[in-house]
Amino acid sequence: MLPGEYGFIAQLNEGRHLQKRPTEFRVDQVLQPFDPKKFNFTKVGQEEILFQFGPSEDNVSEFYEKAPVLSSPNVVAINVSPIEYGHVLLVPRVLDRLPQRIDQDSFLLALYMAAEANNPYFRLGYNSLGAFATINHLHFQAYYLAAPFPIERAPTTRVSYGRKKGGVKVYELSKFPVRGLVFEMCNSLEDLSVAVANACVYLQNNNIPYNVLITDRGSRVFVLPQCFAERQARGEVDQEILDTQVNPAVWEISGHIVLKQRKDYDLATEEYAWKLLAEVSLSAERFEEVKAECLKAAFEGPPSDSMAQPPALPNGGSYNLLEKEQAVLIKSNIHKANSMDGVVPNVGEVGVEG
Repeated sequence: MLPGEYGFIAQLNEGRHLQKRPTEFRVDQVLQPFDPKKFNFTKVGQEEILFQFGPSEDNVSEFYEKAPVLSSPNVVAINVSPIEYGHVLLVPRVLDRLPQRIDQDSFLLALYMAAEANNPYFRLGYNSLGAFATINHLHFQAYYLAAPFPIERAPTTRVSYGRKKGGVKVYELSKFPVRGLVFEMCNSLEDLSVAVANACVYLQNNNIPYNVLITDRGSRVFVLPQCFAERQARGEVDQEILDTQVNPAVWEISGHIVLKQRKDYDLATEEYAWKLLAEVSLSAERFEEVKAECLKAAFEGPPSDSMAQPPALPNGGSYNLLEKEQAVLIKSNIHKANSMDGVVPNVGEVGVEG
């Protein structure tokens, strides 16, 4: 933990960047079609799959050593390039081959997983394309970290957004190097999921890269639009920052900074962490514009065309979207965990990371 006011966490992980899969898609487009020819989670080794995570039928959380496998299950897999204890990936409806894009059902699933873990040290994160997701197959990351993230301790200011919305409270980070919004649950995970997912849909459809952090057992969500890749492409990022090869994704932005070189770890300071994250943030003027539109989308719903189907698959394929009956089941309050047996058909390429 770096000395200073914020308690930024520096970690040396020299091997991770050598094991990470290279990014295989454009970084200037948040929404891109799923490409089955590129690495995706239907290609992971069977030994990497831990269990499926599905809705309970009796409002009781249970683990089944052996259970029927759903036609396209929500799977939890290990991250073979981990950065902390229990580093896993949640892949909603893995065999539907969804691209990296949030919708209400997938985001509610992530909130349920945080609630079921029921541990304040367990957080889930999401990186959009353009914000350092490296695989264009819908997934969330999660791990345990037995310390508060600096972003969780950062002061916030209540945001006014018109008429009262009883289900969710919204705050703005007020003293942190990255500007962002904080959504807090008042009544239910479902209310929180709708508001956050709608804001994410706005960001996606307007090609604004973003990261999401889920904390406090699913009751608190940070939404963080960012512009690091754009600034890097324009040559505006300090070379000292680029030399560290740190890609500021959700964990780095939250204050857990994974460094790849011993010399950078030995010299890391709170000043360096602040400088790195400041390169990520939208300008004050731009953030105000994005904030207003995110709040409008969150509580009034995105424009009618914002919930359009994902981009068409190459060669005229199509997505197997959730049926209405399945969506109702996914929204039940409690989920159960099932062990996996033969879920992923195309065993072969190994190397899951988010």
